[in-house]
Amino acid sequence: MNGRVFVIGLGLIGGSLALGIKDKHPQSYVIGYDVSEHNVKLGKMLGVIDEKAESIMAGAIHADLIIIATPVKETEIIINMLAEMPLKKGVIVTDVGSTKGKIVQKAQILLDKGVTFIGGHPMAGSHKSGVLAAKELLFENAFYLLTPVQDTKEEEINSLKSWLEGTKAKFLIVTSNEHDLLTGVISHMPHIVATSLVHQADHTSKKNDLVTRLAAGGFRDITRIASSSPAMWRDILLHNKEVLLQLLNDWQHEMDKVISLIKEENASELFEYFQHAKNVRDELPQNQKGAIPAFYDLYVDVPDYPGVISEITGYLAKEKISITNIRIIETREELNGILVISFQTDEDRLRAQQCIASYSNYGTTIEK
Repeated sequence: MNGRVFVIGLGLIGGSLALGIKDKHPQSYVIGYDVSEHNVKLGKMLGVIDEKAESIMAGAIHADLIIIATPVKETEIIINMLAEMPLKKGVIVTDVGSTKGKIVQKAQILLDKGVTFIGGHPMAGSHKSGVLAAKELLFENAFYLLTPVQDTKEEEINSLKSWLEGTKAKFLIVTSNEHDLLTGVISHMPHIVATSLVHQADHTSKKNDLVTRLAAGGFRDITRIASSSPAMWRDILLHNKEVLLQLLNDWQHEMDKVISLIKEENASELFEYFQHAKNVRDELPQNQKGAIPAFYDLYVDVPDYPGVISEITGYLAKEKISITNIRIIETREELNGILVISFQTDEDRLRAQQCIASYSNYGTTIEK
């Protein structure tokens, strides 16, 4: 396909979509706009976009595809702006927001003007942000949910899929309400729970400072997602209010059940509660991307002596394997330490495991 693609918002998601389009459709021309002039300059320098737009109108009026890659509150504002512009006949407008109900409802003003709007949500991300972290295969094997309204033409949906084919994502068609329920359960609720656990630990640490010291290990890992953008999650929760209020009510009932089992000292039911969760969790798919970015950690048993970290990273550097984070869980005199190295992809983690094994006799573990 060829034509003009206008990407509004040159962050990780918008930049990665632009790269995927440019790779699959080299004849296309990608224009970018961002409130940050720095992001726009970086995008142009890195080849993420071909040209910068001086304004949303300048980029939108001649575009064949418009991708709104901004936080959900800004997406609503931009939809209002687009509805007042003389957009090109046949243009397709889509977004990437993690909530869809209110956005699709707002997009009715575009549909009423004969402009095709198809809501979208690529369900993958990264622990890095910004256009510098953008990569064309960020969404490879990830689910990409599309939420067209009922009377959207099949050829329009297929056209959008063709534009986005370079992402190598798995497209699923769902209603906006179905989308918000699904993401509420598997993405929004876990973020709320993780954030609440951090708050609980913080409150307790005021009485016992050992909490903070002990939370440096597994607790910090299981609450990683609480480090996400507060502004983004504020808007997501307000956008998905009805779904989340019901889910939180269900969660209260679930916790009431646990409280009751503990009070009654019901050992068999408690065992079954954990056993059932273990069985369900162990059956979840392992080799595909989901709504929450996966953490590709490699645990390395290393002796506690000066220079061991630079030794390990030196091995990885020789093989040109990039890491995203590195930390030590535990080191004590005359005992092994546990070095935790994080990677962007599972492929990088497996390569690192093989690399370390070839250069040393340090044990490595991948937790499932």
